[in-house]
Amino acid sequence: MFRFLVIVLGLGLAAVPVDQVRAETRVPQSQAEISLGFAPVVKRAAPAVVNIYARIVTQVQDSPFAGDPFFADLFRGFGTPRPRVQNSLGSGVILSADGIVVSNYHVVGQATDIRVVTTDRKEYQASVVLSDKEADLAILQLEGAEGLPYLPLRDSDHVEVGELALAIGNPFGVGQTVSSGIVSGLARSGAATGNARGYFIQTDAPINPGNSGGALIDVNGAVIGINSRILSRSGGSNGIGFAIPANLVAQFVAQARAGNTVFERPWAGMAGQPVDSDLAQSLGMTLPEGIVISDLHPQSPFRKAGFEVGDVITEVDGDPVNSPSEMVFRMTVRGIGASAQVTRLRNGESATIAVQMITAPDDPPAEAVTLDEKTVVPGLSVARANPAVIARLGLTLSTEGVVVTDPGPYGARAGLKRGDVIAAINDEAIERPRDVRRALSDPGRWLKMELLRQGQRVRLRFRL
Repeated sequence: MFRFLVIVLGLGLAAVPVDQVRAETRVPQSQAEISLGFAPVVKRAAPAVVNIYARIVTQVQDSPFAGDPFFADLFRGFGTPRPRVQNSLGSGVILSADGIVVSNYHVVGQATDIRVVTTDRKEYQASVVLSDKEADLAILQLEGAEGLPYLPLRDSDHVEVGELALAIGNPFGVGQTVSSGIVSGLARSGAATGNARGYFIQTDAPINPGNSGGALIDVNGAVIGINSRILSRSGGSNGIGFAIPANLVAQFVAQARAGNTVFERPWAGMAGQPVDSDLAQSLGMTLPEGIVISDLHPQSPFRKAGFEVGDVITEVDGDPVNSPSEMVFRMTVRGIGASAQVTRLRNGESATIAVQMITAPDDPPAEAVTLDEKTVVPGLSVARANPAVIARLGLTLSTEGVVVTDPGPYGARAGLKRGDVIAAINDEAIERPRDVRRALSDPGRWLKMELLRQGQRVRLRFRL
């Protein structure tokens, strides 16, 4: 059975303008040039490669029922809490002279203490200024850093299959290591990468545990991607690695520079599916391409631009899109506030339409409520479903009503889950978040809750 491990490499380049470090693309002219190999590129890149040592402190609870198939779930959350320290080793890439570093979320995203070590053995304390679990990216700021060597980011849309690629990192903690290969594939997404919503460049340059958070560079020393995961049976490199494209990294850096603490993606307000051969035939298409729109939110910018359910989207800004992951990626690298040129196919006719890239609107107001100790479920957080809440929780576009945004410790034990829609409490219909507070302030001796969970009706009943 395939096991997906998260991996990545760090690479670096001196703080020199890109035009001055660009390698000449030609066949080596002498034995001396052949013997050099990638040495000149690596020599320039190595100083911008860093090792990252992260320390994560979590609270765990020792339960006397741990391992019991019945009581472990029944008494989940009970027990004496104690701290547990986890150490994480990874790599990173310096992207600016003032100490902006990119790494993976799974390396530093939840760390309480981060130490960054450069190739000349200088150590810096670092803090996470922007991170996103879904993208598996994190931007760090090194404390007191200035005049550091750094790597430029290349436009990853211009990367081609067959290009030579180098990976530099700290595999298994053995020290800085360089491996070479080629770009094996582009636009990898879906289950094959171990991330249903990711979008990756594939490479066969060997990458192993400890490389996480570093970079994949081209022969000119520019970053084309941040290595994020591998496909492996053994946990070691099998020649199938996946890198997050540099254009997405550039968006993270831009938002970090702008002061964002949460990464913002453009909101499509749309659901769709890839066009396969059967669907293409039913739509009268000669070839299967693009994604067909299956649902549109009333506030979707695509609806406002004139798109309809049944339309097929084939390109965004001239780049083909054949999966929802590709669509999300293209919108994200375009950036909020920009306008994307989206190519639509309807009734055999193609048209390119400008669509505004916006954040999910908080309209109508979410009216978020977190219950206090005066209620029977303290810590429970609920909000009114709107585009912003729907996008944050990953709910269907048709979701309406009052949604659980955080069940809290007591709600989780009672069986509530994030994303549940509370339809009624003790047979009283719930229409606004404040109704939940009122219903749970004095419910009596019995508590009955009717929920909608992924389209299924769920009933919970408790004696208080």
